[in-house]
Amino acid sequence: MMTFLTNLVSGISLGSVYAIIALGYTMVYGIAKMLNFAHGDVIMVGAYISFCTTSYLALPAWVSVIFAIVVCTALGVVIEGLAYKPLRQAGSLAVLITAIGVSYFLQNAAQLIWTSNTKVFTSVVGSGSIKLFNGQLTITVAALVTVAACIIIMVALTLFTTTTKMGKAMRACSEDKGAAQLMGINVNRTISMTFAIGSALAAIAGVLLCSSYNTLIPTTGAMPGIKAFTAAVFGGIGSIPGALLGGILLGIIEVFTNSYLSSELSLAIVFGVLIVVLLVRPSGLLGKYVPEKV
Repeated sequence: MMTFLTNLVSGISLGSVYAIIALGYTMVYGIAKMLNFAHGDVIMVGAYISFCTTSYLALPAWVSVIFAIVVCTALGVVIEGLAYKPLRQAGSLAVLITAIGVSYFLQNAAQLIWTSNTKVFTSVVGSGSIKLFNGQLTITVAALVTVAACIIIMVALTLFTTTTKMGKAMRACSEDKGAAQLMGINVNRTISMTFAIGSALAAIAGVLLCSSYNTLIPTTGAMPGIKAFTAAVFGGIGSIPGALLGGILLGIIEVFTNSYLSSELSLAIVFGVLIVVLLVRPSGLLGKYVPEKV
């Protein structure tokens, strides 16, 4: 029973990170109708910026998190402005190829700067833990902080999109960019803000993920992004609650597969479950089916 609870806590913690990352995918797709495959590499950049701030500059952990958020936010805006903005009216294939190109550029640039050697990441939330049931169940502080951060981010983002002027502009652009522009909404600025928010969340997720395992994300950085994209599709891409549900379920499935079956099968089972869900409900668990006029 304790093993089950331990795996459940670990799965929820890992799924919370996937959910935060998935928010970046789901926001960009919901508003710009494009898949930013460079998002996974922004996560990696955020983790390395935090690492350099604490290791080389000897600054406090909270400063490294803020610095990572600022750098990744700026990076997201620059990527959108240079790579995606000129392709607003281009076909989806051109945007997809550009996104893959940006991803490879970030990966290779990271390898040149930081090399591909394994590096130890000092947790920014400490290494403490809480013991329950006479020490049979141990919950790390990193897991608690990760879950709490996920809940706070989800609530804040929901309030932002429903109550603020920019949030309402994002929802309007998601429904119809042409109509939103006619109503006086600056579509380009709204999309740039979406990339900025998504990239800031990627920085937070990267720091939390590395804090949980005390190891930096490899400079190829793609795997967490791929899993989070799977979580976004799983829950219903374009849906904020769907990103949360998809991330939590994906984390639980991965941890339980590693524990009870085999770590070599975890990815196969995760993608297998995704295929089954899409066959039964193509729009995802919480996604909305929108008929397309042709």
